[in-house]
Amino acid sequence: MGGHFVTGHIDGCGEILFFGRDGADWRLDIKASETFLRHVVRKGCVAVDGMSLTVADLIPDGFRLWIIPHTLEVTNLSGRKAGERVNLESDLLAKYAEKLLGKA
Repeated sequence: MGGHFVTGHIDGCGEILFFGRDGADWRLDIKASETFLRHVVRKGCVAVDGMSLTVADLIPDGFRLWIIPHTLEVTNLSGRKAGERVNLESDLLAKYAEKLLGKA
C-alpha cells in the first residue's frame, strides 16, 4: 500500500481560486477555512473531491497544488474552474497529532 491516508470523511469545503496551465503542469489554488488550514502543511496531503494530492505551498487564505498531466487525464479535474466549490479532507496524521498534543 502506498500514497496518502484518505478516509473519505469531508472536513470542509473550499473554493477554487485559480485553475490553469502554468508551464507544463497545471496550478490549482484553493481557498479554505482557517480551521481547515491548521492541518495543511507544505508537502503534506489533502484530498480534493476524494483525490489525494500533495500540497505545494501555502497561500493567503488557502493552499496551492500542482497537477501533473497524468492526474489531469485520469481525474475529473479538467473541467473545474475558478469559483467552484470542492470538498476537502485534511491530513489524517495532522488531526491525530493535534489531538494527541491536546490542541483539538
